[in-house]
Amino acid sequence: MDRCFMLILIMGTGLVAGDSIEPDKGTEKTSKEGETVKLSCSCSTSTDYVYLYWYRQYANGGPQYLLYKNARSASDADTSDRRFQSTASRTSTELTITDVFLSDSALYYCAIRVAAQ
Repeated sequence: MDRCFMLILIMGTGLVAGDSIEPDKGTEKTSKEGETVKLSCSCSTSTDYVYLYWYRQYANGGPQYLLYKNARSASDADTSDRRFQSTASRTSTELTITDVFLSDSALYYCAIRVAAQ
């Protein structure tokens, strides 16, 4: 039996004035176990040295780190679970969750960090 559940993406913010990140429209997702889900955020920054992070948070806990992606490098990434992959650029980031489980039902945060040049 397929169980439906919801993944919700909410906003993260930049650490420097002028840098921002926000979820794209339609980011509330309903899925079935075993499917692939994509969540995305758009960002604005004045520098090329951008790291984009993803976290999730369950109802009774704090945010849990999932991964980060360097917007300048196709290979520079760090993830806590191979089911979570990300693409990133100076203007957007996308989180892909493959083979979703009921336990993936949570709030998902995108966040931006601007590094020193």
